Amino acid sequence: MTQKPIIKGLTSSRPIKKIAFLDRDGVINHDSPDYIKSWPEFQFLPGSIEAVKRLTLNGFIVFIITNQSAINRGMISKKGLEYIHSRMMREIEKGGGLINDIFYCPHMPEDRCRCRKPEPGLIYMAQKAYKLDISSAVMVGDSSKDIECAVNAGCGLNVLVRTGNGNKAEETLIEKNIRPDFIAKDLYHAVNWIIPHYTNII
Repeated sequence: MTQKPIIKGLTSSRPIKKIAFLDRDGVINHDSPDYIKSWPEFQFLPGSIEAVKRLTLNGFIVFIITNQSAINRGMISKKGLEYIHSRMMREIEKGGGLINDIFYCPHMPEDRCRCRKPEPGLIYMAQKAYKLDISSAVMVGDSSKDIECAVNAGCGLNVLVRTGNGNKAEETLIEKNIRPDFIAKDLYHAVNWIIPHYTNII
């Protein structure tokens, strides 16, 4: 479900605070109804690299939490997905940011796994791997599943972005009587809100 841990300099046995969980498709890069199956199909959304840089410079440990059912659909291999992730992380690092690790679910909805969002399994995997204090984490996503996952896991803040599936997600969340802590136009806008509001949850 996860790449090999690559967090740099995290040797403390104390729970890690100042955590940002980010969805991938529709938040960092353009989403596609045909799935992202190769690096040429991966296109960063405007401002997303700079947004991760701002999180990094402000002391956040950044994780990506993403459903990637294209694997079990036979559209991409795990090796192919991890190649995309390695290229993505390299470009973000060139831009001054750092994605510390990526946790992904390869299952389809009918597999009824515990790691596919809105289930909180991926966040729990990250918590176990890195001794995270989830109550001090923020989740940013473009789907109702992302916000529900944050709520189910007990994240301190959750932010919906209107890129990707954000507008549809907003309607779904209203129907479910779930209110995001903030609705942003994109990841950069979300980060500008998160940084001054984060002290309220730690």
